[in-house]
Formats: sequence, structure tokens, C-alpha cells
Amino acid sequence: MPKGLFEVACPCCQAVLKVDPETRAVISHKVPEKPPVVEDLAAAVARLKGEAGRREEVFRKQVETEKSHGKVLEKKFDELLRQAKENPDLTPPQRDIDLD
Repeated sequence: MPKGLFEVACPCCQAVLKVDPETRAVISHKVPEKPPVVEDLAAAVARLKGEAGRREEVFRKQVETEKSHGKVLEKKFDELLRQAKENPDLTPPQRDIDLD
């Protein structure tokens, strides 16, 4: 390394910069090697195929939940209606908006 140059590691990209203190300029830089995005192509394909199955399973469960949601609401309504018929003189609870 020539006299006076010093090395600095970039905090963002971890590149090594050689800086001249006299001119305050970057003389050279070395970009670090990035590891390959996919180590094993076969493993990546298998993982993606598995994800499709999991997505399909989650979607199927959500569809079943939505189908039964109407039944749950209907049962809740029937129960509240039954309670209202048993106690007709019971006033409904006051809401914040009713106080205005």
C-alpha cells in the first residue's frame, strides 16, 4: 500500500475503501464477494413446491372458516333474540353514541 493511504470499511456494503488523506479522495475500492443466492437449485425447487402446497392448505382452511362464519353469526343472533324474548322489559345497554 502506498504511503499515507488507509483502509476504511464501508458500513453499508462492507466494501474496503483505500483513502488518500492528503486529497481526501477514494483511490480504490474492493467490493466483497456475495454468496450465491441459491446454494442448491434442486433444494430451492423442492422448497418452492412445498410452499405451493402449504399455501393451498391455508387457503382451503380460510374458505372453510368463511363458510362456517355465517352459521356462527346466525347462532349468535338466535341466542340474543331468545334472550331478548325472555326479558322484553330489559333495556338494551347504553352506547357512547347514545349519550350525545
